[in-house]
Amino acid sequence: MTLLTPTGTLSPMGMMPRQRRLRVVGIFRLGLFEFDQAYGFVTLDTAGRLTGKTEPDHLELRVRDIYGASAVADAIGNLQGAEYLAQPWSELNRSLYSALWLEKVAISIAIGLIVMVAALNIVASLVLLVMEKSRDIAILKTMGASATSIRRIFMLQGFVIGLVGTFVGAGVGVLAATVLDRYRLIHIPADVYQLSHLPFTVVPRDVALVTAAAVVICFVATIYPSRQAARLDPAEGLRHE
Repeated sequence: MTLLTPTGTLSPMGMMPRQRRLRVVGIFRLGLFEFDQAYGFVTLDTAGRLTGKTEPDHLELRVRDIYGASAVADAIGNLQGAEYLAQPWSELNRSLYSALWLEKVAISIAIGLIVMVAALNIVASLVLLVMEKSRDIAILKTMGASATSIRRIFMLQGFVIGLVGTFVGAGVGVLAATVLDRYRLIHIPADVYQLSHLPFTVVPRDVALVTAAAVVICFVATIYPSRQAARLDPAEGLRHE
């Protein structure tokens, strides 16, 4: 492969670009369209001969903790002096991550609405159950059951329904995300989205937070139906029996 550089050697014909024939020894693929289509790697010696420079203009560092990149950038500036400009990845891609943050907020709102709909379904199910079991509730009260015990029965039933549904859904979601990310099953146009496949990352903290929030919402949804069951008058429940 022949490489040409925009800067070269001055000749009677004008500026002649430098050219050098190189042999391709390997092909890399990152899954990022922008890098896969436009970037190549050569040794520092080859790059120096092509550009006529003795040292690079730009260096990229890889750190173990990506969230500590800002601290590393500050340390480089303090050690090397003002002639070195160090920028972390969060600063270089600030506009992109701001857009992603807005998308994350929108997705969180959508998921919250879905959880609220599920909570309303629990409320409706328990209300119907109270209406269906009004005779049984009345019999229990006539046998000495207190309003608190009746309330606990329906709260426990609704809580168990929400708990089982939440953990089953969370388990299926984590399993699906792991499989889809590992085997890259969802392919997308790389020239449009800059990615060849849709990646999934399971964050344990987010999973725990969403699961806990869903369980709390389901528990709160049981309060109204259980209170209605506890207020049921035994005489009203047995009037038409």
